[in-house]
Amino acid sequence: MRIAILFLLPIAWFTSACQSGDSKEETGAAGTRKVPEGMVAIPAGSFTMGGRSEDAYQDEFPRHQVEVSAFYMDATEVTNREFIAFTKATGYKTIAERDIDWEEMKKQLPAGTPGPADSVLLAGSLVFKKTDTAVNLQDYSQWWQWTTGANWRHPQGPGSSIEDKMDHPVVHIAWEDAKAYAGWAGKRLPTEAEWEWAAMGGKQDAKYPWGNEPVESAWRKANFWQGNFPYANLLMDGYEGTAPVKSFEPNRYGLYDMAGNVWEWCQDRYDVRAYQQYASLGTVSDPEGSPAYYDPREPNAPKHVIRGGSFLCNNDYCSGYRTARRMSSSRDSGFNHTGFRCVKDAN
Repeated sequence: MRIAILFLLPIAWFTSACQSGDSKEETGAAGTRKVPEGMVAIPAGSFTMGGRSEDAYQDEFPRHQVEVSAFYMDATEVTNREFIAFTKATGYKTIAERDIDWEEMKKQLPAGTPGPADSVLLAGSLVFKKTDTAVNLQDYSQWWQWTTGANWRHPQGPGSSIEDKMDHPVVHIAWEDAKAYAGWAGKRLPTEAEWEWAAMGGKQDAKYPWGNEPVESAWRKANFWQGNFPYANLLMDGYEGTAPVKSFEPNRYGLYDMAGNVWEWCQDRYDVRAYQQYASLGTVSDPEGSPAYYDPREPNAPKHVIRGGSFLCNNDYCSGYRTARRMSSSRDSGFNHTGFRCVKDAN
């Protein structure tokens, strides 16, 4: 999808290793179990999944009842330090570090789309660039810039570094990269249902991971954009880009940055119609999402769900920090506001 993004940018459609920390014990019906290091225990439970505010989008409906089994979730987003450990152990190269395969990418574009110059096919990723003034918020090309040489090691492109960002979430991560890391760490990516249940932190119908306090007064709660997007960031939360993990208070389950900082990949395929399949089924246990990819904006691109918002989220156009907000990204695309965290079955 990276090359598809390059073609679409001129138009409006462009649209662990375990964490370090003390091990804990969890007591339940099966006795006492050690919670994996760097993870927290998320209890089983049931909730009404889907849009729960006036900001909800069509793909957040219909609301439906879901039961979720107990599981463990990383307390924080995967950090640069942890991702380095993975790459050193495996030699893995992220998609953003690989040159683009035109034969593969053109499958996601309309038939007959001409190939670009070879220079455009060099490894890279998309980097946010603040605009000088107000722009059309439907034209995402105004603030995303394809940058050759941008990747997780060089988040802003050549010359940038993560040397002083070891505790920041790793970025420019595609779904395939996140899945590879999770497999190495003996974990997996969360389902949408698991993610939403965990994000609410045990609060019934919580609009945000911190509860229902309006986002306008919640700048101490998460790393997101305060001001006028995408040109005037007031930096009330103290961060223009990513923040070190654990910079803000966790939710009631002990999870940090479930709102803001970076978008987080989920296991589920993105299908704008996904919730319709549950409408007549009553309560659904541990749903794993749609069997099909479907985004009418880019019907040829296989996309997966991302959740939680990022340091760029703002009510003007995104409100991604809402617990029910569903967004999507092509499985082979990364941005400098996209990362992930992992989960592990409790049984």
